[in-house]
Amino acid sequence: MRRRRGVTGVGVAAIAAAVALTACGEQPPLPPDAAATPTTSATPSTSAPPKAEPRADEVLVEVNVSGGLAGVANQLLVYGDGRYTLRQGLTSPRRREGRMKPAELAQLRKALESPQYAAVPARVDGGVVHDGFQYVVSYDHRVVVAGDGARPKALDRVFAALPEGGPPTGT
Repeated sequence: MRRRRGVTGVGVAAIAAAVALTACGEQPPLPPDAAATPTTSATPSTSAPPKAEPRADEVLVEVNVSGGLAGVANQLLVYGDGRYTLRQGLTSPRRREGRMKPAELAQLRKALESPQYAAVPARVDGGVVHDGFQYVVSYDHRVVVAGDGARPKALDRVFAALPEGGPPTGT
């Protein structure tokens, strides 16, 4: 019997639950098998396998922003070929599209693939910032959740490389 790889319906539900709990300020529990999974090697590998270039129609990075004084709910999708889509608002969302220049896309990839960004924890706890934003960044099957409290410099470098001046915080 062959196992299929990828996100399943259960995986999507778990990610959605984790994001919902995070938005409420709660820590989601670890999956049942996460605590019991033994490590196979005492020494972590120092060389990561080479990343495959995403296809032009595949999402390279997704950034969701919520919160703020006005209560935004925005999404930025950047595709493998540099195209991007920005959706602002929930009730009657405005949608804008554009394309990053090749050098800008290369800078974004460099920031996302840096060892410093790889070391950013899945949940960055910077304390409560009233009326602050919450950022959920999805890249290479990894999700990072951070707020305005204390963002690591590696995350700020990713934000600086995003199109339209950074994460979509406007209304």
